[in-house]
Amino acid sequence: MPAEAFHEWLGREGRIVIVGASLAGLRAAETLRAEGFAGSLTMIGDEPYEPYDRPPLSKAVLLGKASPDHTELPRRRDIDATWRLGVAAAGLDMAGKRVRLADGEEVPYDRLLIATGVRARPWPKDDEAQLDGVLVLRTRNDAVRLHRRMKAPPRRVLVIGAGFTGSEIASACRDQGITVTVAERADAPLVGALGGVIGSVAAELHRENGVDLRTGIMVTGLEGDATGRVRAAHLSDGSVVETDLVVVSLGATRNTDWLAGSGLGAGPRGIACDAGCRAFDFRGIVTDDIYVAGDVARSPHPLFGYQFLSLEHWGNAVAQAEVAAHNMISASADRRPHMWVPAFWSSQFGVNIKSVGVPSMGEEVMITQGSLTERRFVGVYGYQGRVIAAVSFDNTRWLEFYQRLIETGAPFPVEFTTVDRRPEGRKPVPADFPDPSLPTHGPTVTLSGYSPADRQLVFRPARH
Repeated sequence: MPAEAFHEWLGREGRIVIVGASLAGLRAAETLRAEGFAGSLTMIGDEPYEPYDRPPLSKAVLLGKASPDHTELPRRRDIDATWRLGVAAAGLDMAGKRVRLADGEEVPYDRLLIATGVRARPWPKDDEAQLDGVLVLRTRNDAVRLHRRMKAPPRRVLVIGAGFTGSEIASACRDQGITVTVAERADAPLVGALGGVIGSVAAELHRENGVDLRTGIMVTGLEGDATGRVRAAHLSDGSVVETDLVVVSLGATRNTDWLAGSGLGAGPRGIACDAGCRAFDFRGIVTDDIYVAGDVARSPHPLFGYQFLSLEHWGNAVAQAEVAAHNMISASADRRPHMWVPAFWSSQFGVNIKSVGVPSMGEEVMITQGSLTERRFVGVYGYQGRVIAAVSFDNTRWLEFYQRLIETGAPFPVEFTTVDRRPEGRKPVPADFPDPSLPTHGPTVTLSGYSPADRQLVFRPARH
């Protein structure tokens, strides 16, 4: 068979395996079929469920407005796939083109898409993490357990970590009249994602809605009773919080453990890939038969200085999966880059929060619409003299405008005579992000350098 004919056949036929029965995995499978892939398609997932939607788990499900059993993702089309659910991928043989499963079986492939996403970071002390009443929230089963405990109801919930998920859990507790304490290492909620200026507004929202918010503090230990149920938490200031339900909300860990020793450029920060979603190996050489999409991917973005970005965003998972699927079955000249502008939203304490761009890159922030004191505003972030991100509190209609500014590299500070300027928004102020070297639950966008591997090469020109 001539080379061109072989590649044409391989594009539309052959065996594609998708590891990760997730949002990204499903949308990739649908795109493959929509674009004419007629070969065999296998979906591998460690959970026993077909792909479901995660954002409702910390919102509608905890409020009792939706059942965890009814969060399945809508199907765009039939994907005619073989489903391998409830069994995790345990290894990858790149040379033999096989995925090894936890039950010992091996699944061969011609092309592979990895969309394994992230998992909730557990409480670091194993014996304390095993106490009855210490939970995390990431999966459908997690949501079922937490919702059941909240209905009991608990005497007090302790949420460890005030990122987006932790804040949404606290909001759901207060909405149902449950007493809740939130312990946050940083000086305010959401500072890893949005900075201290916006974090101070989030702190006010917590406290005004009855949350016992403890900031600048760490939980040093969890204590159980004689039956093995959690009864108290010890804090770094010496105080003790009595609680019978603890939700650990300390961010996520990327699901790359199963790739150890495989030869891929995979590690704790994700799997490095190029702008076309092709995975790098550990030497920084791009592969042509392994692709990556969703939360587990690290890809360079031209709008953000070609930094490798890891994006824990719903919309990014969809957009990247569609690009990866298209490129998997296309000739090199027909492939396209993934250049989706990050966007994220949250709903907490009756306020709709949405961001575009990469706020955590911001050096300064200025309020361009509304007012911080009224909690209805748009804040715009600047980095090295250009607009890099924007965030809105109950004021989303301007975000599309700011997204265009981000895409065109518009100058910062912004100067528009039509912009609503109040005294607090006349000039930029430091965005007040925490020291990135300090461990926190972190932002939803992670900058992870330029190198596909974790090793860094530094060029030092000779001085004359």
